[in-house]
Amino acid sequence: MAYGIMFALAGASLAAALAGVGSILGVRTAGQAGAGLVAEDPDKFGKVLLLTALPGTQGIYGFLAAILIANATGLLGGEVLDLDIAQGLQVFMAALPVAITGLFSGMFQGQVSAAGVNVIAKKPEAMGKAVILSALVETYAVLGLLVTILLINGLDLTS
Repeated sequence: MAYGIMFALAGASLAAALAGVGSILGVRTAGQAGAGLVAEDPDKFGKVLLLTALPGTQGIYGFLAAILIANATGLLGGEVLDLDIAQGLQVFMAALPVAITGLFSGMFQGQVSAAGVNVIAKKPEAMGKAVILSALVETYAVLGLLVTILLINGLDLTS
């Protein structure tokens, strides 16, 4: 197996791992805030659950990018491509947008979600506003995923 496939695998792994870590940290932050509110008012669990789950999507985006890379390189069936180092590095670089945006947007979306939990503690009717504020941070993870998808699809790995 050529060294190129190692770089491609490193990119896939990095996309899944960094975006996953962003989700872990974001869900933890929102969950900690939410646990306090639910302890005081169990009826707000549904609202807290939504805000806590929002930062979890970045990990899904990283996972999707890793699957796309594995598919593009033949690792999900068929013949594994014999990538040269340049091709492997191209795949690695294509994975970086979702990896980096997933990491940071997950962490920061957790902070915004935690602030949203504080909002619904005082004004439950403002739930929609809290969700919108949190979702705004996610926009950049979606853009990172889109860039990664476009880059992967634009690579010529067959030559």
